[in-house]
Amino acid sequence: MITIPYLTAVSTYFSYGLLFAFGQLRDYSRLLFDWWRTNNLQGYAPICLAHEDFYIRRLYHRIQDCFGRPISSAPDAWVDVVERFSNDNNKTLKRTTKTSRCLNLGSYNYLGFGSFDEYCTPRVIECLKKFSASTCSSRVDAGTTSVHAELEDCVAKYVGQPAAVVFGMGYATNSAIIPVLIGKGGLIISDSLNHTSIVNGARGSGATIRVFQHNTPSHLERVLREQIAEGQPRTHRPWKKIMVVVEGIYSMEGEICHLPEIVSICKKYKAYVYLDEAHSIGAIGKTGRGVCELLGVDTADVDIMMGTFTKSFGSCGGYIAGSKDLIQYLKHQCPAHLYATSISTPSAQQIISAIKVILGEDGSNRGAQKLARIRENSNFFRAELQKMGFEVLGDNDSPVMPIMLYNPAKIPAFSRECLRENLAIVVVGFPATPLLLARARICISASHSREDLVKALQVISKAGDLTGIKYFPAAPKKQEEDKNGIKLD
Repeated sequence: MITIPYLTAVSTYFSYGLLFAFGQLRDYSRLLFDWWRTNNLQGYAPICLAHEDFYIRRLYHRIQDCFGRPISSAPDAWVDVVERFSNDNNKTLKRTTKTSRCLNLGSYNYLGFGSFDEYCTPRVIECLKKFSASTCSSRVDAGTTSVHAELEDCVAKYVGQPAAVVFGMGYATNSAIIPVLIGKGGLIISDSLNHTSIVNGARGSGATIRVFQHNTPSHLERVLREQIAEGQPRTHRPWKKIMVVVEGIYSMEGEICHLPEIVSICKKYKAYVYLDEAHSIGAIGKTGRGVCELLGVDTADVDIMMGTFTKSFGSCGGYIAGSKDLIQYLKHQCPAHLYATSISTPSAQQIISAIKVILGEDGSNRGAQKLARIRENSNFFRAELQKMGFEVLGDNDSPVMPIMLYNPAKIPAFSRECLRENLAIVVVGFPATPLLLARARICISASHSREDLVKALQVISKAGDLTGIKYFPAAPKKQEEDKNGIKLD
């Protein structure tokens, strides 16, 4: 749980109150002075009512230049960020032909496969020549190629499950699979900070949903015990099925799931475990096999393993891995498999090639080097941020590290200052986070050199001083020399 300093909470509430008050005043003034303007709806109800898009018009538009920044290069350690300008107070943004070369701390390119790779890229090009960019069909029609079959075998072997099925979109993997696995009369117990794709999938299933405190196994056990004793609403019949849904690494917190304890509790109460490894597969563990490998959990104890290919593998899509009966059932029942166009063959080839590099099947040790580098880079960067006095969330080994901003005014201030110093970062606020918990989310890559990280730390430290987000005392200043002979203050 995040403990917000009292004065920070008060100032944040005051800032939002001020923005809300001025926004309402502007809305009232518009009604007062623009009442004569004709309404062209001709009997239609407005799609967006004034109170529904108030946040977008009066809060988001003020800082929308901090979001959705277009790039014109591969998402490598450095990217070309397209410059934009606005002539209407940020309501609309127009792209220019100018770009800025920025150090990239915003992409999920954990292992560096998002750019040219000496092993992956030539094979992807050959696959594109042979199969073209799209299958133009769903998997059950003419959308299954030999590459798709190879990919599913490769993924199942890699994650340690008997079988796997792949999809063309990571978000849809959760939102489309969960309603197939459980429905009315079932119980979903979800971590309070699970991803939106999980939340939407659970809501669409028709099952009863209960939430347990984030990453707290003791509270999960209490919820399980209470719900089993109470049974279904109104009828109090036993639940048809119980499924506990957690993530390997929580994308907004950078925290690693307490999986051993959760698996033990689920075994005790005969509940299925659904593990989302979107951010952990390929990024943590000795051989990149995710949170199960890192924490020593037998993959046979995880009933449904979900993951995406958009982070560590530099591609697109997602997968579900589990027993052969489960995968066969999903292939016959899941709309994302039956009706959606299959993952493009070049994208599938990219994943296969990336896994082979990770496992050393390309004849080199580059995969092991990438895994060692992402771990070293992540732990080094996190430690240095904490020494500077920033409030950094997450656990060691996690490549995701949020820096808490809290105040809404500090979101654009921090983002714009970093961009001015050619550092591309991602800032996140409401509604993606709770109202008071705005943050900057740093994503570390194996493609970052130590010099890159040192430069980023210098820029972030300067921006942190300007915006006042160093909420803790900094460690005593001293000259520290790393392995490359770089000195840090």
